Amino acid sequence: MNSPTPLEQLIREAVSPRQVSIGLPASLSTAERRFPLTPEAAAMLVDRGFAVKMESGASGTIHFSDEAYARHGVAIVDRAEAFRSDIVVYLPPVSEADAQRLKRGALLLGFEHAENRTVRGLKILLQKAVTAIALDKIRDTANKRPFADILREIDGRAAIAIASALLADAVHGKGILLGGVAGVVPCELTLIGADLAALAAARSAIGLGATVRVFDNDMYRLRNLTAAVGQGVIASALHPRVLRSALRTADIVIGCSLRRQFEVSSEDVAEMKKGVLTFDLGHMSSPMFPSMPTVDLALASPCDNTGDVATRVCYVNAGSAVPRTAAMALSNTLLTMFDDIIACDTALNALKLMPGLRCAAYTFLGKPVSADVAQLLGMRAVDINLLLQFS
Repeated sequence: MNSPTPLEQLIREAVSPRQVSIGLPASLSTAERRFPLTPEAAAMLVDRGFAVKMESGASGTIHFSDEAYARHGVAIVDRAEAFRSDIVVYLPPVSEADAQRLKRGALLLGFEHAENRTVRGLKILLQKAVTAIALDKIRDTANKRPFADILREIDGRAAIAIASALLADAVHGKGILLGGVAGVVPCELTLIGADLAALAAARSAIGLGATVRVFDNDMYRLRNLTAAVGQGVIASALHPRVLRSALRTADIVIGCSLRRQFEVSSEDVAEMKKGVLTFDLGHMSSPMFPSMPTVDLALASPCDNTGDVATRVCYVNAGSAVPRTAAMALSNTLLTMFDDIIACDTALNALKLMPGLRCAAYTFLGKPVSADVAQLLGMRAVDINLLLQFS
């Protein structure tokens, strides 16, 4: 019996897929000190097959050196190279010059910064068919906003940490603790708004022994906050007389987000006690203390708080005072998002399969897909779902 004769046969050549690059440019905004990835998080993305490129010096705001990232396989490049990546993670508003550096069809991830958008910058994104996504508007499968929520939690915790340090300062503050000492009346914290930032602030303040009062006209939010914190918090509807009384005796006042815009009048501000510390955690959307001058904690150190009404200030941007904590929290959330994108194979498929990612896009395939962006451009918004059907 003849043995079979082997024959030549064409085999399919194995072709490695192109490596997707992630760019991390340095922030040029002094008001945005947060950075999206720690060295450990960047290393995990490299292990997942991404080529991570970071602009030299970009991580200086969170006190990590270029070498810390290079040791984990991150390429240290110039600004132009970082912006030429397939995916660019840049938290501040993108300038027109940087928008020109983006490659055609890139994916841009950053915060919304609706108040800082320019018509020219948006037109450049449309011309380059950039898919721009606001991280703080992304929703998960439970309809929660993971990026926005973690930043709100940091804001609340940071405000209490800063306030505690200022009150304890014997030179520039009152030289007092928030509470927890037997026989000594604790400090009072008044929270206006019962959102996630208020919940974080209340937990921190109660843990330090302070008396906490929270005001909101949404009874469900008040109920959820008191259920999470426990009986140590005093919850009330926004009755003007009750709020005014709380403001007069408060050592710390923190404005958080409310369902409806709310402002504390200049008359109520004038009645607040000497040395009170005021924070506005929702300042960018609608200032709660419009009569008070603001101090951005990303730009300046806290002022003396022992002065009278004339020198009283309102602190904003509390979360940027702890940028390294924010970087660690953002890294965790970004890794989860990139895992979802990997599972979908491409960013385009991720937009098709992930409604929570899709709703955060504001430009796609050269079209404005957000009503706010379209209105600013004087154009008609296009439904992203229709664009995805034909892409």
